[in-house]
Amino acid sequence: QGLIPAVVTDAITGQVLTLAYMNKESLRISMEKGLTCFWSRSRQELWLKGETSGNYQHIVSITADCDMDALTVRVKKDGPACHTGEDTCFFNTVFENEEIAPAFSVQSLVDTIEGRKLDPKEGSYTTYLFEKGIDKILKKVGEECTEVIIGAKSDDKKETIYEIADLCYHVMVLMIEMGISLEDIHRELASRHVID
Repeated sequence: QGLIPAVVTDAITGQVLTLAYMNKESLRISMEKGLTCFWSRSRQELWLKGETSGNYQHIVSITADCDMDALTVRVKKDGPACHTGEDTCFFNTVFENEEIAPAFSVQSLVDTIEGRKLDPKEGSYTTYLFEKGIDKILKKVGEECTEVIIGAKSDDKKETIYEIADLCYHVMVLMIEMGISLEDIHRELASRHVID
């Protein structure tokens, strides 16, 4: 019917944001503007994502599958992908196999830490840190920095890896405490990318 499915993913986190459809014209506009443009099957018209909401999706890349009948569109987004205000349109869990542990990601760790702040859990070390406040969190960040230095100075690779992991965790707790996201850090690093 002249339409191709386009799976939109977050270029920073890899999260699937939405499934939409493109026709020849919306694909052309997307490539020209560098912003996602779709064909709305319900309204039967072109739809530039963010034109009304301001939640534009800046295209990093568009890739076709092996049969050339589906696209993935990697984007940097200005706001939530879903019209409901959710970050992704895929938030309704249909099935989850609890016997298989979900794959680890930095984002999943940040989500877990954030969950402990929003919904404290008795006996949780993360909850304990949030309850003690910023001074305790900063003290732990400082201690872990020192332990990384000691491990590296001792030329103990295994210990240094262990301490770097501890440091990363405590820095993430600090980030959540201060309302700093992974995207904030990514943007800052990206702004320095041009520096030699």
